[in-house]
Amino acid sequence: MPHAPEQLADGLWRWTARHPEWHPGEFGSKVASFALSAGPETLLVDPLLPPDPDGVLDLIAELLGDRLEILITIPYHVRSSEQIRDRFRAEAEITIWGHPACRKRLGDPGGFSAFEPGDPLPAGATAHRIGKPRRFETPLHLPSHRALVFGDAVAEVDGALRVWSENSVDGEVSRFYHERFNPTLEPLLELDFDRVLVTHGQPILQGGRADLESALRAEPWYHRD
Repeated sequence: MPHAPEQLADGLWRWTARHPEWHPGEFGSKVASFALSAGPETLLVDPLLPPDPDGVLDLIAELLGDRLEILITIPYHVRSSEQIRDRFRAEAEITIWGHPACRKRLGDPGGFSAFEPGDPLPAGATAHRIGKPRRFETPLHLPSHRALVFGDAVAEVDGALRVWSENSVDGEVSRFYHERFNPTLEPLLELDFDRVLVTHGQPILQGGRADLESALRAEPWYHRD
């Protein structure tokens, strides 16, 4: 089935869908979403339903318990959260968690809970501040699956993690990332994770900490066609 969820590990699934606002080139045209079973809690991260959503909806229904927690890494990744909430709200208690700016992207903010880095989140998850100045993106640490999730700050390219630059890389941009931005990601290396889950590119299922450390030393990566 096209766009059917793929099981990556015990209690961890990934699916892809067409980026709703992407136009240039093939890279980035599809984005990944994740579903996780963490004991009594079901987690979705940055969910975007594909045009044929049955496989994803069936997976959610299969995993569903009393609570469904939808975690958002960056405000414009709210995407299908409301549609999923409305579909399953009669069957479970559902909360959408994200940066306060997510509220503006919700037609109905009912069931939305804004978080700040350091706030307790479902299944022991934690959100982390990055950027100088601070970005709205908050990478998520999911200890239940020893995973770190990025929205856009880090992507997978040709089998390696790369810090994704917002601008074409020249000397000034390179200095900004190495001197100001990448140091804000370095505290993430102290977390207990082996997997790195990204919305752009393939997931890193083992050795993720070493891959992220290499990405922070490498030149930032920029892509626009």
